[in-house]
Amino acid sequence: MGTDMTKGRPLPVLLRFTIPLLLGNLFQQFYNMADTIIVGRYVGAGALAAVGSTGIIMFLITGFAQGLTSGFTILTAQRYGAGDTAGVKRSVSAGIFLSAVTTVVLTGFFLAVMDPLLRLMQTPEDIFREAGRYIRIIAAGTAVCVFYNLFSAFLRAVGNSRVPLFFLVFSACLNVALDLALIVGGGMGVEGAALATVLSQAVSAVLCGGYIFLKTPDLTPGAGQWRPHRGDVRRELSIGIPMALQFAITASGGMVMQSAVNQFGSLAVAAYTAAGKLETLVEQGMIALGQAMASYAGQNFGKGDLDRVKKGVRAGMTVTVVYAVMAAVLGTVFLRPAMSLFFAGDISAMMPWARTYMNICVVFFIPLGAIFVYRNVMQGCGYGFLPMAGGIAELLARLVTAVFAMKMGSYVLTCFCHPAAWTAAAVFLWVSYERVIRKAEREKRAEDPPAAF
Repeated sequence: MGTDMTKGRPLPVLLRFTIPLLLGNLFQQFYNMADTIIVGRYVGAGALAAVGSTGIIMFLITGFAQGLTSGFTILTAQRYGAGDTAGVKRSVSAGIFLSAVTTVVLTGFFLAVMDPLLRLMQTPEDIFREAGRYIRIIAAGTAVCVFYNLFSAFLRAVGNSRVPLFFLVFSACLNVALDLALIVGGGMGVEGAALATVLSQAVSAVLCGGYIFLKTPDLTPGAGQWRPHRGDVRRELSIGIPMALQFAITASGGMVMQSAVNQFGSLAVAAYTAAGKLETLVEQGMIALGQAMASYAGQNFGKGDLDRVKKGVRAGMTVTVVYAVMAAVLGTVFLRPAMSLFFAGDISAMMPWARTYMNICVVFFIPLGAIFVYRNVMQGCGYGFLPMAGGIAELLARLVTAVFAMKMGSYVLTCFCHPAAWTAAAVFLWVSYERVIRKAEREKRAEDPPAAF
């Protein structure tokens, strides 16, 4: 049921693996987009601004979960590429153990810091209470987020990107149905939107986990393999923690930008939220390619084929440039229709805010795409620190831009926060990748000296 990514031409292998991931990511976006569209049209612009103002906190929760679980499954991909079946199963048991422990810690932490975070981000008072009610329910559902991402990442590690897609499509449709039932039928407002998201993702996690243990023997530990191996736990933590921190650092930068946007009032927040949803939607191809690059690099690095890793990076960057141009066109052309989805009334007052943000961001989609290629390749090869350091470069660039924007009261400069961060991180990660691949080649030559004749 998996795909051996150590064989075949890199470009077709990556594209075949990326397309199901792209479809899955698009449907995953429907979780939050369905919330915002239905909330905006049936509850009001204020409620939409409340949900939107918590978007970066939601990214912190889901991103931290994705970073941890992706790190916990890198070892699985490497051992699968090396043909170590027993090692694959040991890595699965260690990943499940670590996920269960971290879920308890993360849930308590996220619930404890919600109100201070909303205050720190200068959330407008007229939407503060609704924002808090929404995001606390999302935080309470951290466990389902962690385990859905863990089970999906295990399947991707062995080259299976289709099964998570099937379950995610079902759950996305369920999410929309629950939104309509709880918000429109039940009148629950933002709480209904959050509850629909958590319940639908819980279904996806159960289905994905059930498939692994019933249909994927390569990933199912045997009777004597459930006890976590100390060495595996240590290795998975050494990769998972930096990857999670990288997401946390990126989210921190996003919070800084959200704070800068918040100072322009709830109208600007609502417009920025809607435009940001479209931007995120058209970026999903870059994110999917990055996920594919992590599995591809993990399997080929585990096999010791560094030349194939480099060929995959060149193929990935080619796809990135083409896709970035297409995404820029889509983001510009579909901005007004997308805005009309979120709001039932006149959107003319919001369009200048939304158009300014989108027109600035789309110009910098190529460096954004490069981030996902270089970061995920290094992570797939087992390097966690440099991708995290790239997140620090991203944070610093976004922070400096946001501080100047707030001091000058400039919305245009606020919109440059993301492009500044993307450019800084792309340059740093490209240089880091070149250093990492040269270091790996030197180590491989030292391990495999030339044969004597």
